[in-house]
Amino acid sequence: MAVGKNKRLSKGKKGSKKKAVDPFSKKDWYDIKAPSMFTVRNVGKTPQTRTQGTKIASDGLKGRIFECSLADLNQDEDQAFRKMFLKCEDVQGKNVLTNFYGMDFTTDKIRSLVRKWFSLIECFVDVKTTDGYTMRVFLHRFHQASRGPNEENMLCSISANPQDSREDG
Repeated sequence: MAVGKNKRLSKGKKGSKKKAVDPFSKKDWYDIKAPSMFTVRNVGKTPQTRTQGTKIASDGLKGRIFECSLADLNQDEDQAFRKMFLKCEDVQGKNVLTNFYGMDFTTDKIRSLVRKWFSLIECFVDVKTTDGYTMRVFLHRFHQASRGPNEENMLCSISANPQDSREDG
């Protein structure tokens, strides 16, 4: 062994691992407040990393979109298939103030509306409200197709086939 070489006996292994830190220990929890049009104002909580240096916590919350059920907002279980989207507009202390951003149906509700022998008409229009907001409204219309002569013949031939197979047996 060469003179002056360090055997690293006292230092331990090379590239020792960092101590694992729980990421949620660096986060604060904020209360989400719904607009006054809903009966329940407290929607839930959301985590956000604490303010550190030039990175401000409230800037990370602004623009976030929260999704919740209309049944939870109005305490009406019949409206559970409607999803409401709320967008964070402002942060006051530990409260996140939101505004209505959009509405949608749950996928199981949309699939329950689509049936056989129904036609689907979809369209959208941009609407400008009196207070200056622009909304894009989508329309999904399920229309029962009228039965023409071709469809009646097809139904008759389908219903005739099971009788024929019974007569053979």
